[in-house]
Amino acid sequence: MHASRFAWHNDDPDYDALPTLRNLNLSYVRSSGYANLRCIWILGCPVEIAPHADAAPAGPGGGDSDGGRKLTTKEIFKQAFEELMPGVQVPEKVGVSCCSQFAVSREAVRARPREDYVRWRDWLLQTPLADDLSGRVFEYMWHIIFGKDAVFCPSAAECYCNLYGLCNLKCQESTCEGRYVLPEFATLPDGWPRVGWSGEERNFTGSD
Repeated sequence: MHASRFAWHNDDPDYDALPTLRNLNLSYVRSSGYANLRCIWILGCPVEIAPHADAAPAGPGGGDSDGGRKLTTKEIFKQAFEELMPGVQVPEKVGVSCCSQFAVSREAVRARPREDYVRWRDWLLQTPLADDLSGRVFEYMWHIIFGKDAVFCPSAAECYCNLYGLCNLKCQESTCEGRYVLPEFATLPDGWPRVGWSGEERNFTGSD
């Protein structure tokens, strides 16, 4: 998870990470191996990247720009995947709820040889890609690294119930009422969670 308690991507009505950690079903994480802490599908599901179709034409230097235009994660994902996962077929589609917030079991971590982690560390240190791009490559690879299908988008109802014990929500496949709204801005306002987007007082009932 990210270091700050309140952040726009936290899957909580108040964007609060504390209830996420307090209510997390560790038994389910152990049995599943990997669990994305975001149940909402926006952003990243059902498919975020089509590595073969989205790939940018190969050019000199292997950097993160193409004729002065900054490349996107989608465009560099295929090449990065091939470098990070040699011998593994690049998937046709990749989908997972965003933002690199997940829980993983000890067994899932140790199922990978030490050499894999060394290769990934060295790639991060040596890649010419900017930090935001190299980070987003891993954002859409962690679930694959820890044993899930390239498209890993369980229903929101299943996710909230299994991970947090919230089993009586009114849901569609991709969302459940009252849980998460994608904010207009990535930075929460000063005074959040007690002060809202327009400076209004919010009825925040969580703990400080």
